Parts: sequence; C-alpha cells; structure tokens
Amino acid sequence: MAGLSGMRVTPALCRVRPDWVDHYGHMNLAYYLVAFDMATDALWPALNLGEGFRARGLGTFAVESWQAYLREVLLDAPLSAESAILAFDSRRLLLRHRLHHAEEGWLAAENEVLFLCVDLATRRAAHWPADVTARFDTAQVEEAPKRLALRRGA
Repeated sequence: MAGLSGMRVTPALCRVRPDWVDHYGHMNLAYYLVAFDMATDALWPALNLGEGFRARGLGTFAVESWQAYLREVLLDAPLSAESAILAFDSRRLLLRHRLHHAEEGWLAAENEVLFLCVDLATRRAAHWPADVTARFDTAQVEEAPKRLALRRGA
C-alpha cells in the first residue's frame, strides 16, 4: 500500500510449483487458496497483525471464503497479488485478494475471505485492538464485496 491507503500489491508472491499442477496441466483449485493465504500473510504486518498480534494473545481465524477462477494458470507462472480491505467491524474483517500473472498482468482469480479476531486463550471471538482498527480504517477501499458480507449468511 502506498502508506496504508488503498490496495496492497505483492509483486512477487510466488511461482506455480510442480506439485500445484493437476492432471489438466494447470494450477489445482486447492493451491489457489494456498496462494491467497500467502497474500494474507504478506498483508498482515501492514495491518498490525501476524507475529506481534499473536504475541498479544490474539489471532485471526478465517470463517468463510469465496473464490472465482478467471483464467488458467500454468506451471511456473509467476503470480502477484493485490489485496484490499472491503469492510470490518469490532470483531470481523472482510478482505479481497486478486491473483495476477506477475509478468503479463492479467487477472487469474479473485478471493474474498472473512476473518474473525480470536482470543487465543479462550478460542472465542474478541474485539480488534484500537491500533488495528485504526490501520483497517486507513486501508479500507471503497469497493463492495462480490459474494461475502461481514455477517455470515447476510
């Protein structure tokens, strides 16, 4: 993110590995989730999440996700990711990731994922700390989610 406003781009997220390719010669659907999870991990430090967040006894648990596979990705394709906060409240965070071919620029897949803030001692939903919601507020984009909502089933 330029500062923290807008979307975060991870230009060299990963390359499609041989064990990620299925019998059709393209990246298997399960590995799109791996790549989207890598994009989440790349985003966390900018949002005060990750290792320092866990040291505070808090974590993020994914509770729902949606994927759209838009264009075939083949072995050794370089992937980049674009990530954005679509919405958040006191306990939930809704992200959108887009995977692109890192050299040619075309969009390969999209992902929306809903996270909960969790107290790791009780394994129950908790409130985001104020410094984290301040980061969310700075980074949120004006874009409506395609499939998910802050409240599951809403």
